[in-house]
Amino acid sequence: MKRAALLVAGLLLTLPAAAHSPQQAPHQLYSEGDLKLESGEAIKDFSISYVTHGKLNEKKSNAILMVTAISGNHHRLDFMIGPGKALDTDKYFIVCTDAIANGLSTSPSNSKAQPRMQFPKFTIRDMVQSQYRLMKEKLGIDHVVAVVGPSMGGMQVLQWGVSYPDYMDALVAMVPLAKTPAWTVLVLEASRKAIMLDPAWKDGNYEAPPEKGIRLWRDILSFLSARTPDMYAAQFRNGMDVLPWLEQQETALLKAFDANDWIYQTWAYERHDVGTTPGFNGDTARALGSIKARTLVLTGTKDLLNPEFEPIEMGKNIAGVKTMTISPGTVTGHAAAGGAIAADVEFINRETSAFLDAVTDGGKKLD
Repeated sequence: MKRAALLVAGLLLTLPAAAHSPQQAPHQLYSEGDLKLESGEAIKDFSISYVTHGKLNEKKSNAILMVTAISGNHHRLDFMIGPGKALDTDKYFIVCTDAIANGLSTSPSNSKAQPRMQFPKFTIRDMVQSQYRLMKEKLGIDHVVAVVGPSMGGMQVLQWGVSYPDYMDALVAMVPLAKTPAWTVLVLEASRKAIMLDPAWKDGNYEAPPEKGIRLWRDILSFLSARTPDMYAAQFRNGMDVLPWLEQQETALLKAFDANDWIYQTWAYERHDVGTTPGFNGDTARALGSIKARTLVLTGTKDLLNPEFEPIEMGKNIAGVKTMTISPGTVTGHAAAGGAIAADVEFINRETSAFLDAVTDGGKKLD
């Protein structure tokens, strides 16, 4: 494994929301008014942020929806988007959305009506509902080729298949979960405590980022759960060399994502279960069995955030599912879907491209 790839692999979960250049597709906002949540509460004056790539054809038959990971944004799958890549902009119209509370869509960090800890709690299904409204109300797209996403995005992908089974031809869920297991809940709880036990957090009313808590949150998520022991062994012959590297990585990410936004997204993440979709009475297997779309599930070896056993076992309930390990023989865990490791990027693009070609009959079904 190349050292250069390893040096950036720690940044996988937390790409800065502001990382956007003038050459890239412009941010757009769609105001949905008050977004009613499953809880009965509402996010007031909700706007969803998104960008688009490629051109929507006259039949509106070439759209792909991309949904993002926890703390990620619409750039999260840039390594898959463009001519010749899996999400080929010469063939597809790709809508890349920003999840509730990612700092671009309405979030605790930017809401004027419900700022900070006044923001209501929401679910993964609420994220999906906000995206559905964007696609139907704003873009007028009644059907998509596929819904694609990594990590929390993969969780949204599977939820899309359950909530709107006739809306897409295909699902591509990378390092996902259908039902968040106890291990992941524990990891997320530890990351929240890191922030909330920092006196500088001030019950969410901080004037400056609670630096000590944020550094510890980064350690737990980006540098423990998103990587594997094998990756560190390959990168550092002397174990003590990891410490100055760790401090550099923490500092680089210190302002990458708002602490309160993180807390809210983790609450949605840990409570997720497609089985609690209305009509399934908590039966996760039956909910997955209702998926009609052709489904590709990609997992990472030794994933320490979304353990691979969960999507592998639960995915068996999806008719005709294709489950693959990203870059078999490598041990990159959750980082396998991060876009920083060349072998994993090549694998994801190759296999997703072949899968979408099969779904669209080589593009013939787009015409």
